[in-house]
Amino acid sequence: MNRQLTIVSLLLLFFSSAALAASSCVAFDISWNLLAFGLDGKDYNAGTKDSWASGSAKNITTSGRPPFDGTNTTCYLSQFYNAIYVLNADSSNPSNIYIYNAASSSWSTQTVTTGNFDVSDFVAILDHDTNIFYALSKGELYSLDMGSLTAANSTSLSWNDIEAPSFTTTGYNPVMALAQNHIHFLDVPGNAAGTANIFVIHYSYFQPEVQSYGNNSFPASHGQATSFFMDSGVQEDFAFIPDDGSATYVVSVETNTTQTLAGPSTKDSGATYFASTDSLVQLTSDGAVSYISYSNSSTEANTAATWSTVANLASVAPASSSAASSTTSKTGTSSAKGAASTSTGTGSSSNGAESAGVAIVSLGVTLMAGSIGMLLL
Repeated sequence: MNRQLTIVSLLLLFFSSAALAASSCVAFDISWNLLAFGLDGKDYNAGTKDSWASGSAKNITTSGRPPFDGTNTTCYLSQFYNAIYVLNADSSNPSNIYIYNAASSSWSTQTVTTGNFDVSDFVAILDHDTNIFYALSKGELYSLDMGSLTAANSTSLSWNDIEAPSFTTTGYNPVMALAQNHIHFLDVPGNAAGTANIFVIHYSYFQPEVQSYGNNSFPASHGQATSFFMDSGVQEDFAFIPDDGSATYVVSVETNTTQTLAGPSTKDSGATYFASTDSLVQLTSDGAVSYISYSNSSTEANTAATWSTVANLASVAPASSSAASSTTSKTGTSSAKGAASTSTGTGSSSNGAESAGVAIVSLGVTLMAGSIGMLLL
C-alpha cells in the first residue's frame, strides 16, 4: 500500500508539472516590470530588467486571482490603462476574462458572452489604441471591446463576429502579430516565406495584397509572435519565433524589413513569449523564464545579443525538469500554447505541454502496472 501511495504521489507531481506551462503566463506592466502568473501556484513581480540577474522576485499572489488551471492561458497588456487581461485561466469558467490592475495589484473577474465564438479554439491580439481584442476562431474574425476597464464591471461583454478573412483558413494554425494597429497573419497557407496577410484595424478591412518583409526573411512555418511595446505610441516591431526555435526574427513594419537574432537557448514549441520595449521574454513548457535584449536602433547590438535566465524568478519558482517538451503530429483539433492557442483542421501541430502529458501518462501506466505486479507477487 505504501508503494502505491508513493507512485500516486509521483504521478500527481508529474501531472502538476505538465500542466504548469499551459496554465501560466508572463506579461509586463507599463513600468516594464516583468510579471509571472501561475508559476508553481503563485504570482511574481520580477521587477525591471536591471534586477533580473540576482535576488528573488516579489510574491504578489493575492485574492481574486484566477485558478490558472485552464489550457493555453494568455496574458495581454493594456498599456493605456496599466491592466493585464488574462484569458483561458479558469477551466470552470473559460469565457471569463480576469483583470489584474497593476497599479493596485488587485484582481477582478469580467463575465463574457461568447455567442458563436469558441473559447476553446481561437488566437487573439489586443489592439493598442482601441483596447479591443481581435481573435480568429474557426475561420471567423471576432472582436471584444474592453473599453477602459481596469476592473470588471457588472455588465457582461460580448464577442462579436466581424467577418471571415479574405485568405483561406482551411488547415490554418494561426500566427498573429500586432504592429501599427494592423494584424499581421503569418504562415498563411500558400503564402511565401517572409510574408503576411494584413487586417487594418481602424478601417476594418483585409488588405488585398500580401505584405513582404524581405525575400525569405523568415520561414513559412508555425511559431509564436509578440509585439515590442514603445514607451508611447503603437508597436512598430514584432518578434516571430518558429516552433523549432532556430532563430528569433524581428520584423519592422515601418521599413518592412526583418532582423535575425539568436534563437532561444531552450528549443520548445510549447513556449510562449512577451516583449517590453527592450526585452523579449520566453516562458517554456517547464516554467523556465529567460530573455534576450533588443534595441530598435542598433542592428549590431541585436546581432550580438544572447539569451539569459531571469534568475530572480528561477530562485523562487524553479523550472520542472519532468515537463520536457517535444513535437507531435496529429489530425483534428491542434493546439499550440500562447498567442497561437488552438486551431481546427488536419495537419501537423507542435505542443510541448501536450507531448509531455502523453509521456507522463505512459510513464504513469508503466509505473502503476509495475506496482500492481509487485503487489500480486
